[in-house]
Amino acid sequence: MAKRDYYEVLGVSKTATDDEIKKAYRKIAIKYHPDRNPGNKEAEEKFKEAAEAYDVLHDAQKRQQYDQFGFEAPGGGFNGAGGFSMDDIFSMFGDVFGGHGGGFGGFGGFGGGGQRQKPQYRGADLRIKVTLTLQEIATGTTKKFKVKKDVTCTHCHGTGAENGSGSETCPTCNGSGVVMRTVRTMLGMMQTQSECPNCHGEGTIIKNKCKECGGTGVVKGDEVVEIKIPAGVAEGMVVNVPGKGNAGQHNGINGNIQVYISEEPNDTFVRDGNDVIYNLLLDFPTAVLGGQVEIPTIDGSKVKIKIEPGTQPGKTLRLRGKGLPAVQGYGNGTGDLVVNISVFVPKTLTRDEKKAIESFRDSDNFKGDKETKKSIFERFKNYFN
Repeated sequence: MAKRDYYEVLGVSKTATDDEIKKAYRKIAIKYHPDRNPGNKEAEEKFKEAAEAYDVLHDAQKRQQYDQFGFEAPGGGFNGAGGFSMDDIFSMFGDVFGGHGGGFGGFGGFGGGGQRQKPQYRGADLRIKVTLTLQEIATGTTKKFKVKKDVTCTHCHGTGAENGSGSETCPTCNGSGVVMRTVRTMLGMMQTQSECPNCHGEGTIIKNKCKECGGTGVVKGDEVVEIKIPAGVAEGMVVNVPGKGNAGQHNGINGNIQVYISEEPNDTFVRDGNDVIYNLLLDFPTAVLGGQVEIPTIDGSKVKIKIEPGTQPGKTLRLRGKGLPAVQGYGNGTGDLVVNISVFVPKTLTRDEKKAIESFRDSDNFKGDKETKKSIFERFKNYFN
């Protein structure tokens, strides 16, 4: 099935509220639920497609990144089924269907086998804030962090059992990992299943818990992680680094690291989207006579630009492609270096300098014509608009 826009999948607009998104997902989930469509592969795919769309759109952070970058958001994007299983999908029902859990009518898994897979615990995500220079943003960079996190217990190798003592069948669920109950819903009386509170869905319990981790399979530790930051990121963006977060219990799935981007102020340039602005202060003779001046760029090199005779304060020059790149190729390509020109007017003069300037006072060439005055007035008006 070709990948469709998440808003299209749920049939909502891009301005839909959280409540509208939840209602739309609930409607689709009921329509295409496997218990209502046994053996229907098309319904199964639409059921999973809707779950993936809801998983992204009901999460404010994921939704913001999807709206900005589509399926290829920084740090992994949304290409794929979101990394969750059918058990994960049914776990969402507690939020969407008011806490009634997953199955309709005793559903036990796709394919009708009724055999529930042993759950994999997922470690919690970690959050890191990183402050980048404009030069690092321009080229992308790699940062190393020493993070405190849950790591796999080396004593029991993540199993949670002491000395390989193993586990035994859970007496509460008889090894199924779930407990069943019948509830009244808007569709009538239905049988639902929920995770066994004793074994937490594993179907087994540890007979002799590891003395180091207490049976969880994880302990507190630290790790040096290397994180690649793509070029073009901006203040407030979040780069997701899969699999570098807390270790999952009982050799489960590692969480992610979410890297929050902050920009360090720059003394030379001002960022404006993907453009960077440089304020060039010209001396009076160069502004009048023209010439060449050297200016810096964000990569540390210098370039020469031509100043036309009679250049006015407030004029801008644009060096194409000398700005910041779009993140991972999205957006309008590489920005520009915008040179904003000011003219330096000295506050003090020597006697000879003052005499030379006074000699030009009555010259028509040193008096602004109507077009120049009009241009300056227009720039003044635009400044306040």
